[in-house]
Amino acid sequence: MSIRVVIADDQKAVLDGMTMLLSAEPDIDVVAQAEDGGQAVAMAHEHHPDVVVMDIRMPSMDGIEATRRITADQDDPDAVTTVLVLTTFDQDDLLYGALRAGASGYMLKHAAPAGLAEAVRTIADGGSWIDHSVAGKVINTLRQTTPIDATGRPNLDMLSKRELEVLRLMRDAPTNPQLAERLFVSESTVKTHISRLLMKTGSHDRAQLVALAYRSGLVKP
Repeated sequence: MSIRVVIADDQKAVLDGMTMLLSAEPDIDVVAQAEDGGQAVAMAHEHHPDVVVMDIRMPSMDGIEATRRITADQDDPDAVTTVLVLTTFDQDDLLYGALRAGASGYMLKHAAPAGLAEAVRTIADGGSWIDHSVAGKVINTLRQTTPIDATGRPNLDMLSKRELEVLRLMRDAPTNPQLAERLFVSESTVKTHISRLLMKTGSHDRAQLVALAYRSGLVKP
């Protein structure tokens, strides 16, 4: 089955170039193009793609807000759309903003010709992708900046309802098959939720996610 992709970029030449690049792959199908964030959200709702390749700096609505809207609680729990942010900008606020908004990957455009198809496949399969040139500082900063609320507990407001449910269940359903059974979704969908949780919280692994669930009070000892 082909990976269904929507591409969003306000530069027509870049948009067409990425479309040609991905369309040449036998397992990837570009189903729509968008020239701003609002169109990207509309195309995601209309086509239910597996992946949206999203530029950050676009008119009308930027890629971070579009990512937030696309990855918010989606109607079909077993048809999750993931977002790969693709940008020329290596700026901390954009990096963290995109990942906190729910992006499953962040790639700099100069790396796209060689790695775009692989990145799309990775996040479509529930994984995550961060350009190697920025990976270290992104993960380290996210680990250090999980917000704390007035009670001194981690603030999980950046997580969607579904992500909170996954985090709550991870203690008693520690494997992907167990989580999939409890949530009535596929294992691929579970992998996507876990990937987003790791990205948003800066956690290194599933054990840290469970520890975060305890620290936040989401689950009780």
